[in-house]
Amino acid sequence: MKTERNILIAFILNLGFSIFEFIGGTITNSVAIISDSIHDIGDAMSIGVSYFLEKKSKKKPDSKYTYGYVRYSVIGSLITTFILIIGSILVMYNAIKRIINPVDINYNGMIIFAVIGVIVNFLAAYFTKSGNSLNQKSVNLHMLEDVFGWGVVLVGAIIMRFTDIKIIDPILSILVAIFILLNALKNLKLIIDLFLEKNPNGISIDEIKEHILKIKGVKDVHHIHVWSLDGYNNYATIHIVEDGKNNDIKKLVKKELKEHGINHTTIELEKIGEECCEEECIINNEHIKIHHNH
Repeated sequence: MKTERNILIAFILNLGFSIFEFIGGTITNSVAIISDSIHDIGDAMSIGVSYFLEKKSKKKPDSKYTYGYVRYSVIGSLITTFILIIGSILVMYNAIKRIINPVDINYNGMIIFAVIGVIVNFLAAYFTKSGNSLNQKSVNLHMLEDVFGWGVVLVGAIIMRFTDIKIIDPILSILVAIFILLNALKNLKLIIDLFLEKNPNGISIDEIKEHILKIKGVKDVHHIHVWSLDGYNNYATIHIVEDGKNNDIKKLVKKELKEHGINHTTIELEKIGEECCEEECIINNEHIKIHHNH
């Protein structure tokens, strides 16, 4: 598959260069390059997981994984996120030490590595710019961030080359590390929300109820539960009280939910006055009966 091939190319480019730049950062004495190498190693792991999941996610649900294998991507993202958080903290610690005790830096070598960094990450971004895979789109975003990061390092290296202000290097590394840390923490929050089965971002329960109530034959909507397996595949269960005069209610409800980004829905239809084992349903059905009697 083209998508898998593109992700694999990005993985090889990113992993090879992250090792190369770690060695280069050590040679040039640049903590900014070392900090970005740690970021790139995290990205390479993320891309590797994406490549693995691109194949794994194609497996159909079975008796052990009835929802399929898509949540493997969340576990992979969690591992990568923790690596980026720990790496960012270590980079900032070392950078602060460099501010207190500046060291000589090989500016010419730093400029060379920065130029190579821009080129390699641009190529990786180019290979992952198109495709029908959400994994590939995520990888492409990582690569574009890396192009920006290396551009910053390049500008800083050129400034240091002509000014010899050594603390620019650790300051740049702290800025890059903070940028990575903030994004990693933001990603960690999304992962925690997924495991807690929080209502996915962009989906309004009130709006869903309002739209479904407009469907002919629907008298009430309640007991709505919406969650996501991986941040992209959204699921829902819903109870619909109907008057029995519209045989297409299920189809129309599913069509409405698809417009809200929910592709997998379990619907329970109830007649007016029918009792349900769920407390919320009992309360709502009592309300419907009272309303119906009026």
